[in-house]
Amino acid sequence: MQNRRLFLGSVAATAAVAGLSACTSMGGFSLTEAVRRLLQLSANRAFDRLLQPEGFWDDQVTRLALPDMVGNGRGDVLARILTGPMFKDRLAHAFNRTAARAARNAAPAVAEAVRGIGIRNALALLHGRPDEATTYLRGEMAGRLIDVMLPEFGDALHTASDPLIGEVMAALTGVNTAALANDLAVKADDAIWRAIGQEEAAIRADPRSTNDPVLIGALSVR
Repeated sequence: MQNRRLFLGSVAATAAVAGLSACTSMGGFSLTEAVRRLLQLSANRAFDRLLQPEGFWDDQVTRLALPDMVGNGRGDVLARILTGPMFKDRLAHAFNRTAARAARNAAPAVAEAVRGIGIRNALALLHGRPDEATTYLRGEMAGRLIDVMLPEFGDALHTASDPLIGEVMAALTGVNTAALANDLAVKADDAIWRAIGQEEAAIRADPRSTNDPVLIGALSVR
């Protein structure tokens, strides 16, 4: 009897997965659509936080650290700026505000990638690690967000609209501004993907909180 129950349970689980794959148990939606919904909702929630003026700064998961080439800079003015933690925090804060502006260009790029992504094994993505789908999307985008955000960081360093950034840039003699902008864009890229992965893990942990029957159905099948 026990073996029979185990067998029937296995059959039921297999049927549930087959039903999802055949688009019959989610109102016509496929597992691929479930992955897209998971990624889009994760990204939406992440960008809702990050696009706030203090979005990067307020979250330890996404806060950008000072680029190495700034921390290792030389010169009397720069040494004075970086002497105490207060000035370091102010400078890091300014870079994080720039990251929030740069992320506005990243958000639609992620949304476009989600809509057009080719998913080879949706079932494996749904049943993988807490950030499995995010990791897959990041690999498919292959650094695209860095390219999208780079102009915002470049403009911020060249125009120096923030007085503190202006003072630092004036003191950073011999530093490649393009390389500094790229360093900041890479840090922002890492932060965005960490935030999306964090949101994906939260959705997986409690799919019912999404009120999305497709996600609830797909993420509940184990």
